Amino acid sequence: MTRRALVVRGGWDGHAPAEATDLFLPFLREHFDVTVEDSLEAYADAPLMAATDLVVQCWTMGDVLADELRGLRTAVAAGTGFAGWHGGIVDSFRVATDYLQMVGAQFAAHPGGIVEHTIDVVAPEHPIMASVRDFELRSEQYWLLSDPLNDVLATTTITPGPDDPWHEPVTSPAVWTRRWGHGRVFVCTPGHQLADLELPPVRTMLERGMLWAARDERSDAAPR
Repeated sequence: MTRRALVVRGGWDGHAPAEATDLFLPFLREHFDVTVEDSLEAYADAPLMAATDLVVQCWTMGDVLADELRGLRTAVAAGTGFAGWHGGIVDSFRVATDYLQMVGAQFAAHPGGIVEHTIDVVAPEHPIMASVRDFELRSEQYWLLSDPLNDVLATTTITPGPDDPWHEPVTSPAVWTRRWGHGRVFVCTPGHQLADLELPPVRTMLERGMLWAARDERSDAAPR
């Protein structure tokens, strides 16, 4: 049976949601029957969400209605996978605390804007990270507020400069998975620029992460 993926994109134009998700549509169509929506109303469509095995979201900031958020949370808890990158998943719907709880982290800052930084792989044994090594990136480096339920696969450390108001290095998760009911959540914070999404380690993690998060048709149990 062909599995179904729903790509939901919109919000702030600065993250180029249409162009960014278009980069992954050919890959997704190799594995899923794909529907693309430019509205959050899809989340309130219960039959659509129940039939969806993976939601890929690229929606920075904005607001989500109560019935839309309830539909998304219900679907993920029932087994629909949820995946995304950068602000399209960790800077969505800033005032929707139920959304933040499900995703496991919230964007707080990207000090310095576009900066050189390192993504440090901390779980090389995880199938998403197989063959992925620490890598350098010149892009936004996300400082996140996160919780301990995340299974962190990679981190990034922000070192304070002489004029910064914090005094110690701050390490934030950069890639993680998370269980939510019967569903699986995958988040990758690199991805501010289209060029970031084309980098081999980022592209590899995203493709594997989306497949990992998708509902496993063989079981309702969510693996590690």
